[in-house]
Amino acid sequence: MSIIDASQLENELVNYTKTLFDQGILNDQFTQLQSLQDESNPNFVVEVVNLFFQDSQRLLHVLAQSLEQANVDFKKLHTLVHQLKGSSSSIGAQGVLNACIAFRRCCDDKNVEGYFFFIVYRCLISLQQVRNEYILVKSKLETLLQLEQQVVAAGGTIPKVVEDMK
Repeated sequence: MSIIDASQLENELVNYTKTLFDQGILNDQFTQLQSLQDESNPNFVVEVVNLFFQDSQRLLHVLAQSLEQANVDFKKLHTLVHQLKGSSSSIGAQGVLNACIAFRRCCDDKNVEGYFFFIVYRCLISLQQVRNEYILVKSKLETLLQLEQQVVAAGGTIPKVVEDMK
């Protein structure tokens, strides 16, 4: 088993993070989040990301339940997806944010008379897209956080994300 030194892991972390920005999975808000982490709170990003995971899973569950009701409350859906949009925005989860915006448009179409089931169907498709984006960002962020842990365990430091990296 070969030992990877800290500088190699740091480079891997930088490249992986850059890929997440290049692919539009994360945006500059994630950089802002990272900038709030310091020696007094070294687990800040991990804690915020884990709260995002918990909150998102809860909201996705409630959204799915709401769409299963006989009389879908579009105002409630709009509020729930707005909450998910806000938490996605706060950590820089660009794909989830974009999917939430599309979902909210479905909720806004609720007044199209005679098309209730079509609107619900479109909302279900939008919800699936939000789920897909959430699953993707969750997987990518878990990998990013694991890489950070490996860097620290190898005695390295978490590189600061710089503008030219993105």
